[in-house]
Amino acid sequence: MAERSTAAVDVADNSGDEPLTAKADQSTADGVAQNRERDTDNVEAQGSGGTESPGKVSPPELHSGHKLARRYRLEECVTRLDGFSSWRAVDEKLRRAVGVHILPADHTRARSVLAAARSSALLGDPRFVQVLDAVEENDLVYVVHEWLPDATELTTLLAPGPLEAYDAYQLVSQVASAMAAAHREGLAHLRLNPNSVLRTSSGQWRIRGLAVNAALRGISSDTPQRTDTEAIGALLYAALTQRWPYESDAYGLSGLPKDVGLIPPDQVRAGVHRGLSELSMRALANDGATASRHESPCTTPEELVKAIGEMPRIRPPEPAFAAPPEYQRTTYQQGSYGRPASHPGATQPVPPPPAPLQSRTGKVLKWAVSALLIAALGLGSWQLADALMDRGKKSDDTNQTQPTDGNDKSSKKPATAGKPVPISEVHDFDPFGDQSEKPGDVGKVFDSSTATYWQTDFYTSADFGRLKSGLGVVLDLGKVQQVGEVTVTFVGDTSVELLTAGTDAASMPASYDAYTKAAEGSGTAVSLKPGKSVKSRYLLVWLTNLPLQDDGQYRGRVADIKVTS
Repeated sequence: MAERSTAAVDVADNSGDEPLTAKADQSTADGVAQNRERDTDNVEAQGSGGTESPGKVSPPELHSGHKLARRYRLEECVTRLDGFSSWRAVDEKLRRAVGVHILPADHTRARSVLAAARSSALLGDPRFVQVLDAVEENDLVYVVHEWLPDATELTTLLAPGPLEAYDAYQLVSQVASAMAAAHREGLAHLRLNPNSVLRTSSGQWRIRGLAVNAALRGISSDTPQRTDTEAIGALLYAALTQRWPYESDAYGLSGLPKDVGLIPPDQVRAGVHRGLSELSMRALANDGATASRHESPCTTPEELVKAIGEMPRIRPPEPAFAAPPEYQRTTYQQGSYGRPASHPGATQPVPPPPAPLQSRTGKVLKWAVSALLIAALGLGSWQLADALMDRGKKSDDTNQTQPTDGNDKSSKKPATAGKPVPISEVHDFDPFGDQSEKPGDVGKVFDSSTATYWQTDFYTSADFGRLKSGLGVVLDLGKVQQVGEVTVTFVGDTSVELLTAGTDAASMPASYDAYTKAAEGSGTAVSLKPGKSVKSRYLLVWLTNLPLQDDGQYRGRVADIKVTS
């Protein structure tokens, strides 16, 4: 399994029912010791489902330096809770830090923890902290997962104050999108809270403890999508207000005042973005609150993602630049060094120019320069005359050997430009994502105007946030035609490939493997010319690397596409 630049994450924080060992000093995923808050992640506060009794099982007696599978060396105990423990460890085989959750094989939750860990590992989504191993060995069950040294919990980020609107927007959009993808695979979190959401140094939000957190704590829910959606709404509420949207204090945040109910974030704190405030209320409306502006509540992460997509774009804040210091005049200005400062209004005498060089050395230098100039003129004249004589001889030879019929077979005719090939239809093509990428604007790629464009969704990096290898649009030429060149105009420097379907394709292929690569290029105006003669009805313009746009996001923007034969 490829090594990731990661670090562990404590999925089993003791912000829950107070065990006997809960008052021990514990550390977070990035190794910073904190005092955990009491658990409000229960039915009353967040609707996360009940917990089952952990059973009368003692935590395994382990210590620093103990090795699991002769590979994972335990370094520091992070949590002891409900019969299991969490550790920071070192994978001595790959020489990297990892996190390990350990519980006895006869623990009442051991089977469910193993199943949850293996299901989470199969997802392989980089937006989640990855499960690296799940093993039952020597009467122990242990789960090995990533350790994120460069990540910071949302709890820590909110300690100095609420997030900026742009950062809160990034939080809710990335977390909602990740959870929507997890639920499509049948996986739920059920313990989303400020301790389980991390921001890396690159600005990407990561979610830890998918399925495993709930399994370790024995949490279940009859409505997992509703539970996770409301948890995302609570995260957004906390990010906007620095308050927990329930009456109980939790995660270092103060709860709402007693007996006032759930009030919108823009009524809790001045200056809160109105659209994000309404979005958080729509997600939290699952607990019986009235949605703001009478908009329908969001009950699933998929609905929340759709609501985020319908919001106006939130731009990143403008960078602040420090003003340059004022220009300071000094006594080292030109012409003033070693002289007294001039008085205002006083006329400075102009120094006379130096006398011409009259020494013997100066005369010799003048004669040498003059001689070189005369020699250069003579040499140039001789070469010019010689060239003119040679030209006259060649002209005479040409007059004698030139054919009189004027039929010059060596002359080349100017190349003719290819004929335009009309585009019948255009379809968005996202086979490795959610099968759809802004289909409403895809017609703008062949409207003969570069002022309009079709754009992709935003991503956290030029390589689609490492979520997919690419996406693009399929051109339908109406029938099989000769394709000589495809010219694509982008907004921003974009890498692109041209792929073609076979001549026997009766309808637009839905699989990427049905297309064959014909050309590639990059830039803002890319000319894609196949290396050999190509005939096809369906052409795939496939974007492989996205530019950073003016909104601070990585997006592909296709302004115009033209096809010639």
